[in-house]
Amino acid sequence: MSRTALINIDTQQSFEHRPFWQVDDLSAFQSAMLQLIDGCQHRDIPVVDIFHVDSQGPFSLESGFVKPMSFLRHQPDVTFFKHVHNAFTDTGLDFWLRSRDINHLIICGLRTEQCCETTTRVASDLGYQVTFVTEATLTFPMTHKGVTLDVETLRHRTETVLSGRFATLKTAAETLKSL
Repeated sequence: MSRTALINIDTQQSFEHRPFWQVDDLSAFQSAMLQLIDGCQHRDIPVVDIFHVDSQGPFSLESGFVKPMSFLRHQPDVTFFKHVHNAFTDTGLDFWLRSRDINHLIICGLRTEQCCETTTRVASDLGYQVTFVTEATLTFPMTHKGVTLDVETLRHRTETVLSGRFATLKTAAETLKSL
């Protein structure tokens, strides 16, 4: 039998204080995120909040921004703080999940191609079954060597590399229906 947890990665106010912050896709992200959280909590599926912490800037604890974005009202079952891109390294998350016999993770949060994707890859390598809910992830355009990848391109790239290898891709509605 599969035991599930929702892993909410970096949905924190710190991002609102970064120069790349945009609200273009925020409404759709909020809707999908709230649908997942509400649906999981109604099914007694634990919700795990992960927050990224740096030593300075808006991701430092001293900034006061390492807290849930204002649209989030849920009470997580547990909260972990991370200092790297994945939610497992030096956080205690793996121990917490295994001590509860949880073997299926639903991934949502910020940023699609960074912390959400990296956590998904590590979770898969650790033996977890992973559902990646792209519509409940948020990201922003990125530029490298003069080429800018828009949000849709980044999402497509992430889905391409995760699907069938590291995760199953589902919408929020599909995920909740499958539980």
